[in-house]
Amino acid sequence: MRVTAAAGLVALALGVLAQGATAAPRASCPATWAKGWQVLADKVAASVYCPTWMPNPLDARIGGQYEDIYSIGKDRSYLVSFLEHGDLGSGDVHVNFRGYPGRTRIPRCPAPVGKGTLPCFGDPVGHMSANGIHATVYQVNQGADQWHVLLAWHYRGGLYTVSQHVINPYDSATRVRRNLQRLLKSLVLVRPAR
Repeated sequence: MRVTAAAGLVALALGVLAQGATAAPRASCPATWAKGWQVLADKVAASVYCPTWMPNPLDARIGGQYEDIYSIGKDRSYLVSFLEHGDLGSGDVHVNFRGYPGRTRIPRCPAPVGKGTLPCFGDPVGHMSANGIHATVYQVNQGADQWHVLLAWHYRGGLYTVSQHVINPYDSATRVRRNLQRLLKSLVLVRPAR
Protein backbone atom coordinates (compact mmCIF):
# COMPACT_ATOMS: atom_id res chain seq x y z
CA MET A 1 0.00 0.00 0.00
CA ARG A 2 2.79 2.43 0.95
CA VAL A 3 4.70 1.52 -2.22
CA THR A 4 1.60 2.16 -4.33
CA ALA A 5 0.97 5.52 -2.62
CA ALA A 6 4.62 6.54 -3.01
CA ALA A 7 4.59 5.51 -6.67
CA GLY A 8 1.42 7.54 -7.18
CA LEU A 9 3.00 10.63 -5.59
CA VAL A 10 6.13 10.25 -7.73
CA ALA A 11 4.00 9.92 -10.88
CA LEU A 12 1.98 12.99 -9.88
CA ALA A 13 5.14 15.02 -9.22
CA LEU A 14 6.66 13.95 -12.54
CA GLY A 15 3.45 14.88 -14.32
CA VAL A 16 3.46 18.37 -12.79
CA LEU A 17 7.14 18.82 -13.69
CA ALA A 18 6.54 17.60 -17.23
CA GLN A 19 3.66 20.06 -17.63
CA GLY A 20 5.87 22.91 -16.48
CA ALA A 21 8.64 21.82 -18.83
CA THR A 22 6.36 21.87 -21.86
CA ALA A 23 4.77 25.25 -21.11
CA ALA A 24 6.08 27.77 -23.61
CA PRO A 25 8.02 30.63 -22.06
CA ARG A 26 6.49 34.03 -22.65
CA ALA A 27 8.22 35.78 -25.55
CA SER A 28 10.15 38.94 -24.81
CA CYS A 29 12.31 41.38 -26.71
CA PRO A 30 15.80 39.83 -27.08
CA ALA A 31 18.11 41.09 -24.32
CA THR A 32 20.55 42.77 -26.71
CA TRP A 33 17.68 44.67 -28.40
CA ALA A 34 15.45 45.38 -25.40
CA LYS A 35 17.09 48.60 -24.15
CA GLY A 36 16.64 50.44 -27.46
CA TRP A 37 12.99 49.44 -27.82
CA GLN A 38 12.31 50.37 -24.17
CA VAL A 39 13.90 53.81 -24.70
CA LEU A 40 11.72 54.26 -27.81
CA ALA A 41 8.55 53.31 -25.89
CA ASP A 42 9.48 55.75 -23.13
CA LYS A 43 10.24 58.60 -25.58
CA VAL A 44 6.93 58.24 -27.44
CA ALA A 45 5.02 57.49 -24.22
CA ALA A 46 3.27 54.58 -25.93
CA SER A 47 3.69 50.87 -26.48
CA VAL A 48 5.95 49.78 -29.35
CA TYR A 49 6.45 46.39 -31.00
CA CYS A 50 9.85 44.71 -30.78
CA PRO A 51 10.51 41.80 -33.15
CA THR A 52 12.12 38.62 -31.85
CA TRP A 53 13.09 37.59 -35.40
CA MET A 54 14.47 39.54 -38.38
CA PRO A 55 15.27 38.52 -41.97
CA ASN A 56 18.87 37.44 -42.49
CA PRO A 57 21.30 39.16 -41.92
CA LEU A 58 19.48 41.91 -39.95
CA ASP A 59 18.99 42.27 -36.25
CA ALA A 60 16.69 44.82 -34.59
CA ARG A 61 19.20 46.42 -32.26
CA ILE A 62 18.43 50.12 -32.16
CA GLY A 63 21.78 51.87 -32.38
CA GLY A 64 23.38 48.75 -33.86
CA GLN A 65 25.19 48.16 -37.13
CA TYR A 66 21.98 47.69 -39.17
CA GLU A 67 20.06 50.74 -37.93
CA ASP A 68 19.39 53.02 -40.90
CA ILE A 69 16.81 55.53 -39.63
CA TYR A 70 15.73 56.42 -36.10
CA SER A 71 13.25 59.28 -36.20
CA ILE A 72 10.65 60.51 -33.73
CA GLY A 73 8.26 63.29 -34.78
CA LYS A 74 6.80 66.06 -32.62
CA ASP A 75 3.50 64.14 -32.77
CA ARG A 76 5.30 61.07 -31.24
CA SER A 77 5.15 59.15 -34.53
CA TYR A 78 8.30 57.18 -35.19
CA LEU A 79 10.21 55.35 -37.90
CA VAL A 80 12.89 52.80 -37.05
CA SER A 81 14.57 51.30 -40.09
CA PHE A 82 17.13 48.52 -40.45
CA LEU A 83 19.16 48.06 -43.65
CA GLU A 84 21.97 45.90 -45.01
CA HIS A 85 23.45 46.71 -48.41
CA GLY A 86 24.60 43.46 -49.98
CA ASP A 87 28.07 43.10 -51.45
CA LEU A 88 28.67 42.87 -55.19
CA GLY A 89 25.04 43.40 -56.20
CA SER A 90 23.64 40.74 -53.87
CA GLY A 91 20.81 43.08 -52.92
CA ASP A 92 19.49 44.90 -49.88
CA VAL A 93 17.56 43.72 -46.85
CA HIS A 94 15.45 46.62 -45.55
CA VAL A 95 12.78 46.51 -42.82
CA ASN A 96 10.86 49.49 -41.37
CA PHE A 97 8.86 49.74 -38.15
CA ARG A 98 6.48 52.67 -37.69
CA GLY A 99 4.13 53.80 -34.99
CA TYR A 100 1.58 56.60 -34.82
CA PRO A 101 0.49 56.80 -31.15
CA GLY A 102 -2.92 58.40 -30.70
CA ARG A 103 -3.65 58.30 -34.42
CA THR A 104 -5.42 55.58 -36.41
CA ARG A 105 -5.74 57.23 -39.82
CA ILE A 106 -3.22 56.40 -42.51
CA PRO A 107 -0.84 59.36 -42.81
CA ARG A 108 -0.53 61.35 -46.04
CA CYS A 109 2.64 61.65 -48.12
CA PRO A 110 3.64 64.06 -50.88
CA ALA A 111 2.43 62.89 -54.29
CA PRO A 112 5.31 61.61 -56.45
CA VAL A 113 4.24 63.71 -59.44
CA GLY A 114 2.60 67.09 -59.25
CA LYS A 115 1.10 68.66 -56.20
CA GLY A 116 -0.94 67.36 -53.36
CA THR A 117 -0.78 64.34 -51.13
CA LEU A 118 -1.89 60.73 -51.15
CA PRO A 119 -2.13 58.02 -48.50
CA CYS A 120 1.33 56.80 -47.48
CA PHE A 121 0.04 53.20 -47.60
CA GLY A 122 -2.17 52.10 -50.47
CA ASP A 123 -3.59 49.23 -52.50
CA PRO A 124 -4.72 46.87 -49.73
CA VAL A 125 -4.47 43.30 -51.01
CA GLY A 126 -5.41 41.16 -48.04
CA HIS A 127 -4.94 40.48 -44.36
CA MET A 128 -2.56 38.60 -42.08
CA SER A 129 -3.18 37.58 -38.51
CA ALA A 130 -0.76 36.32 -35.90
CA ASN A 131 0.03 36.91 -32.28
CA GLY A 132 -3.33 38.62 -31.64
CA ILE A 133 -2.63 41.18 -34.38
CA HIS A 134 -4.94 41.51 -37.40
CA ALA A 135 -3.02 43.44 -40.08
CA THR A 136 -3.95 44.74 -43.52
CA VAL A 137 -1.40 44.08 -46.29
CA TYR A 138 -0.57 47.09 -48.50
CA GLN A 139 1.55 46.83 -51.63
CA VAL A 140 1.74 50.41 -52.97
CA ASN A 141 3.47 52.62 -50.42
CA GLN A 142 5.26 55.95 -50.32
CA GLY A 143 8.29 57.51 -48.64
CA ALA A 144 10.64 55.17 -46.79
CA ASP A 145 8.16 52.32 -47.48
CA GLN A 146 8.21 52.70 -51.27
CA TRP A 147 8.78 49.35 -53.02
CA HIS A 148 7.89 47.60 -49.74
CA VAL A 149 5.08 45.25 -48.79
CA LEU A 150 3.62 46.73 -45.60
CA LEU A 151 1.45 45.42 -42.77
CA ALA A 152 -0.65 47.94 -40.81
CA TRP A 153 -2.80 47.39 -37.71
CA HIS A 154 -4.35 49.29 -34.81
CA TYR A 155 -3.61 48.93 -31.12
CA ARG A 156 -5.10 51.07 -28.34
CA GLY A 157 -5.81 54.10 -30.47
CA GLY A 158 -2.58 53.96 -32.48
CA LEU A 159 -1.52 52.78 -35.93
CA TYR A 160 1.50 50.47 -36.28
CA THR A 161 3.30 49.12 -39.34
CA VAL A 162 6.13 46.84 -40.37
CA SER A 163 7.35 46.67 -43.96
CA GLN A 164 10.05 45.00 -46.02
CA HIS A 165 11.55 46.05 -49.34
CA VAL A 166 10.93 43.73 -52.30
CA ILE A 167 14.45 43.45 -53.72
CA ASN A 168 17.11 40.79 -54.15
CA PRO A 169 17.67 38.55 -52.15
CA TYR A 170 13.97 38.78 -51.14
CA ASP A 171 12.98 39.59 -54.70
CA SER A 172 9.31 38.61 -54.80
CA ALA A 173 6.26 39.82 -52.92
CA THR A 174 5.60 36.19 -51.97
CA ARG A 175 8.97 35.83 -50.23
CA VAL A 176 8.57 39.18 -48.49
CA ARG A 177 5.04 38.29 -47.34
CA ARG A 178 6.43 35.08 -45.81
CA ASN A 179 9.01 37.14 -43.92
CA LEU A 180 6.33 39.60 -42.81
CA GLN A 181 4.16 36.75 -41.54
CA ARG A 182 7.12 35.50 -39.51
CA LEU A 183 7.84 39.03 -38.26
CA LEU A 184 4.20 39.46 -37.25
CA LYS A 185 4.35 36.21 -35.26
CA SER A 186 7.53 37.42 -33.56
CA LEU A 187 6.33 40.82 -32.34
CA VAL A 188 6.21 41.48 -28.61
CA LEU A 189 4.76 44.57 -26.99
CA VAL A 190 7.12 46.86 -25.08
CA ARG A 191 5.20 49.23 -22.81
CA PRO A 192 6.56 52.57 -21.61
CA ALA A 193 8.09 52.40 -18.15
CA ARG A 194 6.58 55.69 -17.05
